[in-house]
Amino acid sequence: MSLKANDPSRKTWLDLPDNTDFPIQNIPFGVFLTRDDIITIGTRIGDYAIDLGALHQLGYFKDIPLTDDIFLQDTLNDFIADGRKTWRSVRNRVAELFDVNNDEFKSNEKDKETVLFTLDEIEMQMPVQVGDYTDFYSSKEHATNVGKMFRDPENALLPNWLHAPIGYHGRSSSIVPSGIPIHRPQGQKLPKGSDEPIFGPTRQLDFELEMAFITTDSNHLGEPIPIEDAESYIFGMVLFNDWSARDLQKWEYVPLGPFLGKNFGCSISPWIVTLDALEPFRVEGPKPVKKLLPYLQTTDKKSFDINLSVAIKPENSDEMVITKSNFKYMYWNMSQQLAHHTVNGCPVNSGDMMASGTISGPTPDSYGSMLELSWGGSKTVKLNGGEERRYIEDNDTVTLRGYYQNYEVRIGFGEVSTKILPVFKS
Repeated sequence: MSLKANDPSRKTWLDLPDNTDFPIQNIPFGVFLTRDDIITIGTRIGDYAIDLGALHQLGYFKDIPLTDDIFLQDTLNDFIADGRKTWRSVRNRVAELFDVNNDEFKSNEKDKETVLFTLDEIEMQMPVQVGDYTDFYSSKEHATNVGKMFRDPENALLPNWLHAPIGYHGRSSSIVPSGIPIHRPQGQKLPKGSDEPIFGPTRQLDFELEMAFITTDSNHLGEPIPIEDAESYIFGMVLFNDWSARDLQKWEYVPLGPFLGKNFGCSISPWIVTLDALEPFRVEGPKPVKKLLPYLQTTDKKSFDINLSVAIKPENSDEMVITKSNFKYMYWNMSQQLAHHTVNGCPVNSGDMMASGTISGPTPDSYGSMLELSWGGSKTVKLNGGEERRYIEDNDTVTLRGYYQNYEVRIGFGEVSTKILPVFKS
């Protein structure tokens, strides 16, 4: 099925703000609460949210085989499980309905009043029920920086890193959408020069600039996903902030890896941008340093040129962008991550979320965490108003943004913005 929705020459009859992340060529999917307190599945064009459940009930998807309640649910899981043919059909139909040359929906004022919402009339929800969440460690620059800080600088990468995508299983219950605040976590940590841990709030709270992909139902228990088929099971992507408590993590991660330093919260952008919408922005990823085993070898362009940034806003000051990176820096691509994840027969379900790991670029102004920007807390990051940070403080708001733009179109993810609250007190 052709990607008619991606036509860069297509215009919409909706009024769009300049440099919107959500032109008619994007058509992401999300879940929102309407002004009538109804939860529905929808999409977005410009600054309008579109109720797909209402569109379906009004008969605008009559030529697409959809169940009556496919959009009347509080998650996208079942829609995602319907497969790529359904996703593409719906995106193409939405693009057709909102095309400037199509009066079918545009001329029906009553239907428009039912279907269209301004952003201040809705409240975004988690787009999927995340059954399982995996966090990879796939940026060579980030892994090298961490290795230099905490191990032998001459052997910063561990021997396995160049041979397989490294990852760990995280906690799906603490993944929240943009706008939901996160409380500062507390736990055990080892003071410098001490042999005994203490208990208390983290003093090294950090963001991690990441992206995540969402899967559909794919394989049975014991069945690997071949790397050439991996993208068929990827629905789309979101911005992902993997919050980290570095001092808690440092004390606990040997021998089994991250635990309390990671499982207290992750934040995502609420609109899932489909892999189809990103198709025009493919690029080559980094060349493998070591020859890869056959199940990890890829052909064609498997990475995407997505500009990323992070801004910090103290409570009584303006925000300041502190780093800019790009998804194309990722050493291990999504196909390799999914193929490796399932090569042992691990099953993947609709709505599973797989994060990239911190995305750092080759220069200090492109590092994807405070750990790197402050180089382990040894220097400060300057903000607006003369403030400085080594790590994130209470009442700071951290915002991740991502987009691609060429001379024809801009496709973006919006933002994931999160305020840090003090330690929870009952």
